[in-house]
Amino acid sequence: MTVDWSAAWVTFRLAWWTTGILLCLGMPLAWWLVRTEFRGKAVVEAMIALPLVLPPTVLGFYVLTGVGPNSFLGRGYERLVGSPLPFSFAGIVIGSVLFNLPFAVRPFMAAFQAVDRRLIEASWCLGVSRVGTFFRVVLPLSWPGILAGMVLTFAHTVGEFGVVLMLGGNIPGQTRTLSIAVYDQVQALEYEAAGQTSLALVIFSFAALLLIALLQRRAASP
Repeated sequence: MTVDWSAAWVTFRLAWWTTGILLCLGMPLAWWLVRTEFRGKAVVEAMIALPLVLPPTVLGFYVLTGVGPNSFLGRGYERLVGSPLPFSFAGIVIGSVLFNLPFAVRPFMAAFQAVDRRLIEASWCLGVSRVGTFFRVVLPLSWPGILAGMVLTFAHTVGEFGVVLMLGGNIPGQTRTLSIAVYDQVQALEYEAAGQTSLALVIFSFAALLLIALLQRRAASP
């Protein structure tokens, strides 16, 4: 099978970083949204869900503007690292995290909402702190949903195209992912190579969805 292994390495490295960051940031955010009522909560939830309906190129354009050399973040990063943030691996990680935020937070929220509140209150009555209750009660009961969110985030990152292309361009070994490699192969009329790479992505995506379905069935079973 003809696969661009350099692009595969960039793709899966990007997926690992995105999934890890969203696990650390998405769980506290999801728990806060589930357990807190405040004015403007619907606005926050809509902002988180915005990448679901926003064209990837539009999001990529705004992120590119936000991390460019004329922005505060872009200037600070360039002074610290010595290279610009756009068209770098760090740049596509930022774009990927923002683009995949709802694919992590929404499953996390659904998993937390499924936990019986009586068990949480019972833990509090026994003197367990809120943090302790989260790790001892909530997390063990909601882990199938959390794992499903991680798998969905990872799989969706593997298939990204628009955001990565806008932010990272097509630099081999740095920002060129498998989806961009397929595009390049089609442009070069290398249909056999494009078909093989596409088939590998289809198999991976199907396996990820199958795993999510099994996790959801396990979470729903008594």
